[in-house]
Amino acid sequence: MQKLALAVVSIIGIGYLISLGQSILAPFFLAFLMAMLFLPFANFLERKLKFPRSFSTLASLMVLLVILSGLIYFFSSQVAGFTNDIPKLRSQFTVVFEDLQQWVSKTFNVKIKEQFTYLDQGLNKILSSSGLILGFTFGIFSSGLGFLAFFILFFIFVLNYRRLLNRFIINVFNEKHQSSVVEAVSEVRVMTKRYIMGLFIQIIIVSVLTTILLSILGVKYAMLLGVLTGLLNVIPYIGICISLLISCFIAFATGTVSDCIYTAIGYIVVHAIDGNIVLPFVVGSKVKINALFSFIGIIIGEHLWGISGMLLCIPAIAIIKIIFERVEDLQAWGNLLGEDTKPDKKRRKYKISKNITLEERE
Repeated sequence: MQKLALAVVSIIGIGYLISLGQSILAPFFLAFLMAMLFLPFANFLERKLKFPRSFSTLASLMVLLVILSGLIYFFSSQVAGFTNDIPKLRSQFTVVFEDLQQWVSKTFNVKIKEQFTYLDQGLNKILSSSGLILGFTFGIFSSGLGFLAFFILFFIFVLNYRRLLNRFIINVFNEKHQSSVVEAVSEVRVMTKRYIMGLFIQIIIVSVLTTILLSILGVKYAMLLGVLTGLLNVIPYIGICISLLISCFIAFATGTVSDCIYTAIGYIVVHAIDGNIVLPFVVGSKVKINALFSFIGIIIGEHLWGISGMLLCIPAIAIIKIIFERVEDLQAWGNLLGEDTKPDKKRRKYKISKNITLEERE
């Protein structure tokens, strides 16, 4: 009973400290993941091209900044065009919404004009409150700049002092546990690298599939919505729902109700392809976390760190699972976080004759 109480108090205390240190720990953990991804590139520069450690770190940082700059430029250019079309979207949505009102009234013969009027007024207030939208955008932008600054600094430090950090983690434990610690550290490094690479491949595949889908359906801003869907899909279960709502809203505002329905059906198909084909082969084999604790991790991550917590919760749980599997007293918790394995079925043999034997599995 005392151990259980101590464990509960420790979990609460650690959770409070993690929540308190969000501004530091979130960019540090993301920088750690990206440093593991760029580790082979940095090692190649040092071993093959004989680059000093500082030069290989700066070269890795330059490649990372080029990728980030490309993403920022793409979204800024796309969002600028979307912002200019907001008045047009408002008028189109109003027309489509009025047509929907008339169709519902004629089809179901129900007087719901007042209810739709309230909804229409609320929507117009949301779309017309440009000051609120700009203030919210500025808040996200300013906090994003601070996050980016800490992320870049931590990326440089982790990649430049990786051997020092690795030696510290190994030497802080007793000699009898060092072999297990070395194995766990190596597995975490390999898992992190493969997971991030698989995640990037998944983002590209989902973005391409969604862009093709929206382009075929004639939905405006197909490329922007496709890339946004690929990025939001990183958040398990929740991201695809958010991107579906956004795309259906744009399809409804710029087209007809049927376009919205086809978009929703197309997203379901893309999600089915991603969940049953892309995810198991690209990402699922790298991080084996069951769906229950993945969903719980998303909720806890959002509560502690917001959006960044939702993005980082899965690799964090995977690292915790690897550590638990290496500690004898915590192996049961590590198995609980993993996927369910089917027990081996017993075989029964029935001897029919000297030369014929039948086997049956229970």
